[in-house]
Amino acid sequence: MSACDLTPRERQVLTLLSRGQSKQQVASGLGIGYQTVVSHAKMIRRKLLARNTAHAVAIGLVSGQIRT
Repeated sequence: MSACDLTPRERQVLTLLSRGQSKQQVASGLGIGYQTVVSHAKMIRRKLLARNTAHAVAIGLVSGQIRT
């Protein structure tokens, strides 16, 4: 796995964030804790070398990691 490969759960979280859901909505929808979503988002940004969530979404879309 290369550094930019997201796990299936990270792709799921990033996809939901790309659809405008808040971290709290993502947590509720997936049945996981808010802090878990925060941790996933942090790891996603780190793996994609993104400055923020919007940047991570853009990178995810361009790289084909996620689809909306």
